[in-house]
Order: sequence, then structure tokens, then C-alpha cells
Amino acid sequence: MGVDDHRSKAPKSVSFAVITVSDTRTEATDLSGKAITQLMERAGHKPVRKAIVRDDIPEIQRALRESIEDSRIQAIIINGGTGVAKRDVTLEAVSHFEEKPLPGFGELFRTLSFQEIGSAAMMSRAAAFVSEGKIVFCLPGSEKAVRLATERLIAPELGHLVWEANR
Repeated sequence: MGVDDHRSKAPKSVSFAVITVSDTRTEATDLSGKAITQLMERAGHKPVRKAIVRDDIPEIQRALRESIEDSRIQAIIINGGTGVAKRDVTLEAVSHFEEKPLPGFGELFRTLSFQEIGSAAMMSRAAAFVSEGKIVFCLPGSEKAVRLATERLIAPELGHLVWEANR
């Protein structure tokens, strides 16, 4: 079976959760979380859960665990906390949930980012992995970055990823 055959069997619509990691954002100021939701809905995917948590390992882990345990959710998109600052702890918080890494996501994201912002793209620790059959993406917190990742990588390939992770 080739990639086209796999895509033809994949779900066209995937249910997802958005977790924003930030010490400063609120529902009103979470432009990145809103952008993810809007772009995913435009692509035919369905939002199920939304959370904003502080840059705090136990809070991030709790929000991720709740989304993984929610049987309605097939994918989780975390934005924020993926840089190199001391408060950027998203990857450290989620690392023990990772069953199968998807290194190509981070590689492609940084390549696309490099085309837009140059060498600063190397500071992104964007990543993706499979956990208990669910696809988890960890994105930077900037609206521009989440738009790039969602439009170019996540939304178009998500059904295929979910299908592969669960077959």
C-alpha cells in the first residue's frame, strides 16, 4: 500500500484538544490557541477540549493526561513552552508520555520556519509523538508558528497519522 492508499482509508475529520502553555495568556489573549482551533475546524477537524495551563510540569502533565484519557480525543496540540528559556518546560513535562517519536515533524517544522525566520528556527524544540494511540504535537507559542505548523503540516496529514497510529 502506498501513501495515497493509506490516506484514502484515513478519517477525514479528527477530534482534537488544544492545550496552551503560558504564564500570561488568558482565554481572551490566547491568539495561538484560537488560531489552531480555527485552522483545524476550517480543515474539517473537530475541537473537543481547550485548556490554558501555566509553564508548570505537573499542570502540563495533568492537562495532557486528561486529554489522553478522553475517549473522544484523537489528537492533542500543545502550544507554548517549547523554546530554550528556563520557563520552557513543555517537552520535559510530556517526555514520559512519548511512546513513538515522530522526528520528521520537528525537522519539517524547523525547515519551514527557517525559510520564514532564518537561523532563529534552530531554537524551536517543536516535536510530535504518539501516546496511547493519540497524536501529540508540541508547538511554539507564537501565533505565526502555530499557523505555519497547523496549515502546512498538522491539518493536512492528521487523518493519515491517526489512522496509522491505530492500525
